[in-house]
Amino acid sequence: GDIVDKFNIEDKGYSVTEVNKFVSDVIEQTESMLNKMKAQKDEIDRLNKELVKYQSIEKNLTDALYKSEEQAQNIRKSAYEEKESILNDARLNASRIVNDALLRAEKAEIKADTLERNMRIFKKKMKSVIEQQLSVVDEIEELKMEN
Repeated sequence: GDIVDKFNIEDKGYSVTEVNKFVSDVIEQTESMLNKMKAQKDEIDRLNKELVKYQSIEKNLTDALYKSEEQAQNIRKSAYEEKESILNDARLNASRIVNDALLRAEKAEIKADTLERNMRIFKKKMKSVIEQQLSVVDEIEELKMEN
């Protein structure tokens, strides 16, 4: 039966109904508090699991960020080394390139001079051939006149 049945009833005691109601209320409140506490514990557990998950994601992101920063540094370093190597090659080759260019220019100048000289010789020969032809034409004219 009721909780209060366990107690002896004496004169001038509390009202059984009121005590029963009070005890019932206390039990109800206690159960309600226990349920709330269990719900809160479940929520805390859920949040802790989520926190662990997010910490793992954060660690992965941090690692990825660190790796990409490392790669960027490696790329910068190799680009710098490549630039230095290209510059060194250019410095080494510059004088050879300049010398080659000067030699080619000199050869071109010599060719031009040779061409010009050959052209003069050719013109002289042409002039001579034309003059011979003209003298032949003149002779033919003179022969016509005589006849």
